[in-house]
Amino acid sequence: MFAFSVKQKTSRIGGITIGGPAGENPPLLIASMFHNKDRILADRKGNFDRQRARELIRRQEELARTTGIPGMVAMVANTPEEAKIYIDFFLETSDMPFGIDMWVAEQRAKATEYIARLGVQDRFLYNSITPWDKDIRGQINKLKDLGIRHVVVQAFDDKDQGPAGRLRALESMLSEGAGAFETVMVDTSVMNLPSTSFSLVANRMIKEKLGLPCGGAYSNGTHMWKASKDIWGIEGFRTMDAVAQGMSSVLWSDFNFYGPIVTAPRIFPAVATAHILLATLVFTETNSIPENGDLPIRKFFPDFVEKLLAGGARK
Repeated sequence: MFAFSVKQKTSRIGGITIGGPAGENPPLLIASMFHNKDRILADRKGNFDRQRARELIRRQEELARTTGIPGMVAMVANTPEEAKIYIDFFLETSDMPFGIDMWVAEQRAKATEYIARLGVQDRFLYNSITPWDKDIRGQINKLKDLGIRHVVVQAFDDKDQGPAGRLRALESMLSEGAGAFETVMVDTSVMNLPSTSFSLVANRMIKEKLGLPCGGAYSNGTHMWKASKDIWGIEGFRTMDAVAQGMSSVLWSDFNFYGPIVTAPRIFPAVATAHILLATLVFTETNSIPENGDLPIRKFFPDFVEKLLAGGARK
């Protein structure tokens, strides 16, 4: 279920290892900041509550240390000028890797040029190259010229929205040159909560055939189900969100765009718990636990791991 015949690729972004065999490296959790309705925003001209923004970043850093689950931040901006303000703020605040989230490709390209001028390509994740881009080859060549090393490639096919369609869409984009980067992270395009399963199965298919790190914006599935708050209230929504994202992180996911950074206190423990269960699931297939000391199971259950590897935990 979790072992693959194809070697699983790994890469490093800002000191964080992504990918590899199931359970070997904790999934990267990517937060959103400065998105629409983010309470720290005053306007779209770069005015925001800097103290609160720092507190949120520090809280994610703390959760990453205590759980062993690495984190980064994707900053939403509408214009390159706005993006520059957020980028400068983040670089003076944190050592975590980061990305920018801009819908318009031309605007995103200008913000990426600024990142290249700063010389921080080793910490930057470009999000993303998509099937809807008008000039995929031109975009790729521009990114290579700028020295961009780490990219997200979205996999989705409007005509075949099942797992196989995502794999075919990815292979088409790779044929256009989308694989010509040090890091290629495949976002299998979550559309809503129930169809998240299509993305998760696509993760497995892609990893089995190509060995690339896979994941998704599992928050798309949970946060778009707005009726859940009417059905269960805010606590019910939060529980649903944590369960769905934790479960998704187990099923062949190397990263997770988990939504607003303010939700970190529930998502990091949820994913850490899920990864503890993943570690023992993988053990039933491999009879081994990776030696990575940041694994949640090694951080929180070292005695159990010792007994498991010695054969005593099964008795």
